[in-house]
Amino acid sequence: MKSLLSAVIAIVFILGFQPLFGQGYDDILGQRDVNTITTAVPFLMIAPDARGGALGDAGVSSAPDIHSMHWNPAKYAFLEPEMGFAVSYTPWLRNLVPDINLSYLSGYRRLDDLQTIAFSLKYFTLGDVNFTDDVGNYMGTVRPNEFSFDVAYARILGEHISGAIAARFIYSDLTQGQMAGGMETQPGISLAADVAAYYNRELDWDTRTYFSAGVNISNMGNKITYTDDINADFIPINLRMGPSLTFELDDFNQIALMVDFNKLLVPTPPIYARDENGSLIPTDDGWEIESGSDPNRSVVGGMLGSFSDAPGGFSEELNEITISAGAEYWYDRQFALRAGYFHEHASKGNRKYFTLGVGLKYNVFGLDFAYLVPVAQRSPLENVLRFSLSFDFDALRAAN
Repeated sequence: MKSLLSAVIAIVFILGFQPLFGQGYDDILGQRDVNTITTAVPFLMIAPDARGGALGDAGVSSAPDIHSMHWNPAKYAFLEPEMGFAVSYTPWLRNLVPDINLSYLSGYRRLDDLQTIAFSLKYFTLGDVNFTDDVGNYMGTVRPNEFSFDVAYARILGEHISGAIAARFIYSDLTQGQMAGGMETQPGISLAADVAAYYNRELDWDTRTYFSAGVNISNMGNKITYTDDINADFIPINLRMGPSLTFELDDFNQIALMVDFNKLLVPTPPIYARDENGSLIPTDDGWEIESGSDPNRSVVGGMLGSFSDAPGGFSEELNEITISAGAEYWYDRQFALRAGYFHEHASKGNRKYFTLGVGLKYNVFGLDFAYLVPVAQRSPLENVLRFSLSFDFDALRAAN
């Protein structure tokens, strides 16, 4: 029977074009200069909306919008319209297959001047996958899919600061009950939470300028498994933080500059020891570790240890930080031009790409587009146009 491991590896490949192995990757391929971190349900880290996608995947401190759930739910507290919702669509790996995509629905409602509630639904489908046995006999067709449903509560805590908490239900059905290695598989389920804060104030400069900063610790939740608890994997617990500056040049022209720093709060794969024959050395609970830390830890232990467990020391810890930089220009708050850059160290996946995008806002609706240009390696999003459509109910009521 086609193994569950093969299916999961294939899906990880589709989701990120990342190296296919997490723990022990360097030992398997003999490349100790490459030590990527992989987790279950990586779709949670995909930028779901076209605005953030056009800004190089930056958004923790950008101006609040309907898509803030993914970037920083604390921004919802500073949204002025009473209610709004948006839909986004992202084709995935469109150069190879036509039926893999990410869909995203988000919305919010102000309760009063201080409090806002929000929700989002992210759905990722991997299209039709044919299962075969070890000799290639057809065993059936499945349609793997994953989704997350989020609810958030955001509140203004002071004149310039807000905070938020969010709860997330994660469902990942990669095999749809297929047997794998003699074991019955099942959907993976996890519950997670986000804690976020957002700060914004006007600076005393000649040009009207606003400084913003945000922090969001997302996906803090239990490990996920498709068979039993022994094989449970971390979900992508992530720390996102960064500042932004917004310059109002005059009544019609506005420019914003921002940067995000991201770090996964999960264990870094160690380097495993080898004997004189080059074989891994077994122990009672795994393999002997030459440098680094045992990745089989609790969720809290993995989060706390993620700042000091890299086998390459502090320099490798720094390499695990991805950088997203974005610039956004608005004319008359109706037309936007966007650009960005995403950087990941070569030893951690080597994703590097430029992004471009435009935005249009007209009365009750807004429309955003994003396009990605890979630099270091090919990307599932190359030659793909992403879009988001948003609705402002305050403007709709005013129009009527």
